[in-house]
Amino acid sequence: MNDINSMNREHEIADDEIDLRELFGVIWRGKWIIVLCTVLAAGIAVAVALKMPNIYRSEALVSPVNAENGGLGGLASKYGALAGLAGISLPSGGSDKTTLGLEIMKSRQFFETFNARHEILVPLMAVKAWDPVSGELLVDPEIYDVSSGEWIREANPPRKSEPSTQEAHEVFVDLLSTSQDKESGLVTIGIEHQSPIVAQQWVEWLVEDINEALRSQDLAQAERSIAYLEDQIRSTALAELQAGFFDLIQSQIETMMLAKATPEYLFKTIDPAVVPELKVKPKRSLIAALGVLLGGMLGVLVVLIRHYAFRQQM
Repeated sequence: MNDINSMNREHEIADDEIDLRELFGVIWRGKWIIVLCTVLAAGIAVAVALKMPNIYRSEALVSPVNAENGGLGGLASKYGALAGLAGISLPSGGSDKTTLGLEIMKSRQFFETFNARHEILVPLMAVKAWDPVSGELLVDPEIYDVSSGEWIREANPPRKSEPSTQEAHEVFVDLLSTSQDKESGLVTIGIEHQSPIVAQQWVEWLVEDINEALRSQDLAQAERSIAYLEDQIRSTALAELQAGFFDLIQSQIETMMLAKATPEYLFKTIDPAVVPELKVKPKRSLIAALGVLLGGMLGVLVVLIRHYAFRQQM
């Protein structure tokens, strides 16, 4: 019985070896089909890679400005309830404000103001490439007519020829990246674009505008809070409440003084954005290598399917 089992195993091993030899033989006989598929796939991959525009990335490293100064943090525990009634946000740390600033930077409302101030719609939505010799943007003539200043692209409803704020915002958010180091708290703000000059300029504008947006927001809030607290002082006769209101007014005055005296209100620039010299993508060599690999795999698959399908018909 053992002899029979050992003989069966030997036959199975022999069959596996025969099948493996047959497999290599089939692949070898179809080598020209594999070569052809590989060459075609590599050619397509190279053509696609060469057609893709260079993308440059510019980054700025910024540090969140600490919101606590002048002992204002102690007011949060002492007059927290009164501050809440007045709509005052007393400082409790800089991390929450940093997160708020980064989220505002990605918001549609901020983008609408950013676009209105700097007119970035054409460089964002209509650029075809960047000329490294002249440094000029090449606008796609099928999207935007430079001579007349009109959008002429064909868009499917509800989209219009001129991109809406929603559509442009979606594209802008894909180009924008923000990250914060958990240990140091430093924030990196980056923009990717066909033009390295545009990428660098937009990063600078983003840092400036988010500082201005948060500064203006806190100034307006402080003015409203002071007006409310002054009304409360006039309407109450309790000395303790009046003292608390005066302390809160002082905190808001200090906030206003800080905002007016500090241009870098939220983020202080540590390493400013520069015009990048080298592109970050596309990785053309990687695309070509993937094309060769996929083409070879496709060629082997075609040869095997062709062989075994033909044998089954026999």
